[in-house]
Amino acid sequence: MTRIDLRTRLLGRLIGLASVTRRSEEQILADQRRVIGHNPLTDLLLGGLARGVEVRDTTAAGADGAIRVRTYHPPTAGDAPPLVVFIHGGGWTSGSLDTYDWFASSIARDAHAVVASLDYRLAPGHRWPAAAEDAYAATVDLIGRGAELGADTSRVAVVGDSAGGNLAAVVALMARDRSGPAIAFQGLVYPATDMTMASPSIEENAYAPILTKADMLAFRGHYLEDQDPRHPYASPLLADDLSGLPPALVQVAEHDPLRDDGLRYAAALRAAGSAVRATTYVGMPHGFMAFPRISRAVPQALGELCQELRSALV
Repeated sequence: MTRIDLRTRLLGRLIGLASVTRRSEEQILADQRRVIGHNPLTDLLLGGLARGVEVRDTTAAGADGAIRVRTYHPPTAGDAPPLVVFIHGGGWTSGSLDTYDWFASSIARDAHAVVASLDYRLAPGHRWPAAAEDAYAATVDLIGRGAELGADTSRVAVVGDSAGGNLAAVVALMARDRSGPAIAFQGLVYPATDMTMASPSIEENAYAPILTKADMLAFRGHYLEDQDPRHPYASPLLADDLSGLPPALVQVAEHDPLRDDGLRYAAALRAAGSAVRATTYVGMPHGFMAFPRISRAVPQALGELCQELRSALV
């Protein structure tokens, strides 16, 4: 395996000090109430807003009331651009619109799309299937508001990373199972797809930086508690039928416990008849896309994702 560079290893040690395994449910809930916002330090670590992108805050219908949504509009003029529904990661317990501003706004700029980032309900206050149902309900609502958003909602993709990659895959499944809406493409960035934790890479990378096996067990516990990890809306890889799903890009990281979750899902989608591109980013740990100033693979991974989106949403 390729060696992880020093900057990433140091970042992993820093993040490990705040590991979910060290935090009680009360501390996690308190963290969720904190507003991170933007400042020079957070923008240095997480990246700031992409230049030229217009940002608007709105809401969308969740499964049990409105949820916050942030939309990003590309600087290019012309016909209404397609819609990308973006679902952030964070182990279903963390992540926010602010912390994902860089990722979502960069997609809007480089894929020439309107991006709608979802602030779905988080565990442990709202356990499965709250996040999945919020993501699906909001997607349905946003697609029905194309004129308001300035987007062509006949061309729609779902994109997510980590837990958000899980939710993006689940939204695509739900859309198929519930007869709509039409999803043209799914961009899955190091997604969690098997909540039974059967992927060999979980043991191989059990002590990797950024995300460990112990972290994964804690995240799963907060999200599912004692619910069935084999349900396809929790573990899309375990769905009985994966046919009829949209084309996909699956991006994984070499030093990631979730690496094989992504690769196994890509293989299963391909076997079921979907067009799939799968890319492994060597030397990278889980979550590398969240740190654009530190992870050297970010420009290539972002470029690949946005090129695939542009091709799928023409």
